[in-house]
Amino acid sequence: MATPASPAALLKALEDEGLTVVQVDGWRTRNRNHKGPWGPVHGVMIHHTVTTGSERTVDICRKGYAGLPGPLCHGVITKDGRIHLVGYGRANHAGLGDDDVLAAVIAEKRLPADNESNTDGNRHFYGFECENLGDGEDPWPAAQLEAIERAAAAVCRLHDWDAASVIGHLEWQPGKVDPRGFSMTSMRDRVQARLGTAAPARPTPSPPKAPTVDLSKLVAAARSDPARSGQPVTYSGVRTVEAALVDAGLLAKKLSDGHYGTTTVRAYAAWQRRLGYRGRDADGIPGTTSLVKLGKAHGFTVKD
Repeated sequence: MATPASPAALLKALEDEGLTVVQVDGWRTRNRNHKGPWGPVHGVMIHHTVTTGSERTVDICRKGYAGLPGPLCHGVITKDGRIHLVGYGRANHAGLGDDDVLAAVIAEKRLPADNESNTDGNRHFYGFECENLGDGEDPWPAAQLEAIERAAAAVCRLHDWDAASVIGHLEWQPGKVDPRGFSMTSMRDRVQARLGTAAPARPTPSPPKAPTVDLSKLVAAARSDPARSGQPVTYSGVRTVEAALVDAGLLAKKLSDGHYGTTTVRAYAAWQRRLGYRGRDADGIPGTTSLVKLGKAHGFTVKD
């Protein structure tokens, strides 16, 4: 169980493991997070794409297709052994799978048979799509298999997991057959052998410092901004609070502009009502208790 690595940490881990990484434009912010959370993460899932041609495969995994919007994974491993990063965050790759399998992955124990589809895998797994037709005849080049091994090991090192945290889609969701053409048991053996070697030397990144919101400045903005024309940004902390309201599903992202206008007042009032406040106590003007609770839920501290 772990908090997802940052995009920078994931990129560095893959490169430190010796992979050639292609950063597809916009990958750091391409995700499906509006459909639900990503994390805590518990493992790595391997897929095949049922496509041919690296450029086409990467494009499909980046954009998705009718009925299944992209990104369809975090990284695409092409036949030449390169990994193309196409997304970061929640991705449409795992779908619903077996909660008993998830429990085994968390415990790093032998996997049971997958016979249920009752658990959101998109939330809990990193996903790597691998270019292959999946017909049992399309070959898996040595460079590609080694890249799968290295990519899985890189993520495992990031989170101090062993190879039992690496599974195939066919082990997660009933009816799936991917990856077809090599066994996940053999791949886990390869990953475990790689993890038995010295980990790449890299500094442990310091956790980012939580931003601080000054309550008095925020209240001043809340009382003054709505009466002004345009979109004045009178206090930078407004952006932090608006981002939290967006995460809470109370404010549209396009309206998060740093201006504590009437839309933000209404969004904050909705937060106050969610906490049980009514009437004048839910007027959209922040108070200490409601702001502290918003900060605890969405990663900022409050200065009175």
